Amino acid sequence: MEVRRSARRRSTVTAYRDGDTLVVLIPAGMSRAEEKHWVAEMERKLQRTESRRASPARQSDAALLARCAQLSARYLDRDTLPRSVRWVPPMRTRWASCTPTDRTIRVSERLRDVPSWVLDYVLVHELAHLRVHGHDARFWELVRRYPKTERAIGYLEGLSAAAGWGISELDEE
Repeated sequence: MEVRRSARRRSTVTAYRDGDTLVVLIPAGMSRAEEKHWVAEMERKLQRTESRRASPARQSDAALLARCAQLSARYLDRDTLPRSVRWVPPMRTRWASCTPTDRTIRVSERLRDVPSWVLDYVLVHELAHLRVHGHDARFWELVRRYPKTERAIGYLEGLSAAAGWGISELDEE
């Protein structure tokens, strides 16, 4: 950890990572007690932000499958598990797809950099298709067990519109 004091800085405190080093920028006139408080606070804040962003499921197909098991246990009564889940090259019209007959899920590489709560929504959506094939009321009842469903849908719609991809919904094959 590195603390940098600045005479130009009056009241703001900022933190960022430079490789493995946490750098905290504070005003030069800050007391040692205030410095200690703000260093601890900024370290906590940065760790929360990093843990939200970095879903371990991004690392491999096996990690995606493990995340599906966790999400199924939490939101779908543990009885909805795919046979396989894998990252695939970017799809033209979908974020992910599911084939219920062979219990496989494919997730577009475009989702590797989205926040973990968005990826979790996509996985819950596809897991729900293993129980309900269409998008009827029973399906949406299952999906909406995931508390950030509406927020994630909005995020994906905005991402698609901003990038000009034309992806409007998730669907099964």
